[in-house]
Amino acid sequence: MTNTDPVLNTFIDNVKEQQRVWGLQDETGEGWVVCDSAEYENTDVMPLWSTEAQAKGHCTDEWASYKAVSINLESLLEDWISDLNDDGVLIGVNWIENQICLEVDPIELASALVNIEAE
Repeated sequence: MTNTDPVLNTFIDNVKEQQRVWGLQDETGEGWVVCDSAEYENTDVMPLWSTEAQAKGHCTDEWASYKAVSINLESLLEDWISDLNDDGVLIGVNWIENQICLEVDPIELASALVNIEAE
């Protein structure tokens, strides 16, 4: 994956600075928002945002009962990436409702985050 996509670059820069990503978690604290991929049949995408404001902006309509919850970068890299990869779930980077959004393989995203951290 090349880091020439401006959405991906912004996401990586923000995550590097904040050391966290944001997802939408249900009121039970157990479930997270996952959507159907726009690119691949029978593939799920977990939207993640690089800022709390972006994530909170999606807690409306069908996701009104969800809340924006942070996942620290260390946990993302050590726990989440492997599980998402094993489940065949892509990551929707700074996902925007009703738009075709960047869907990234979890391992490729982790590599980009680790490479950027080392710079």
